Amino acid sequence: MAKKSSIEKNDLRRKLSKQYSGRRTKLKAIANDESRPLEERFQARLKLAELPRNSSPTRIRNRCEVTGRPRGVYRKLKMSRIALRELGSLGLIPGLVKSSW
Repeated sequence: MAKKSSIEKNDLRRKLSKQYSGRRTKLKAIANDESRPLEERFQARLKLAELPRNSSPTRIRNRCEVTGRPRGVYRKLKMSRIALRELGSLGLIPGLVKSSW
């Protein structure tokens, strides 16, 4: 099991990312629009920099839903390779056949 604090920190990042997504997309659109004046684009970049760092979606870490493990996580299953193996061995994942010989 991962540290509770790191899981909570990641959940906070998800929440902030969702909260600021509208503002962030508007400011990025202004900042990247080359038809606008340079000063207006620069002001948009400054406003973008004032937003909380944890509101950026790139700071969100994929974590296992079962254990909270940050590495070796399958995106489609939202589960780490270790948790997948354990649950597969117990027969709790439908359609997964774990072979051994």
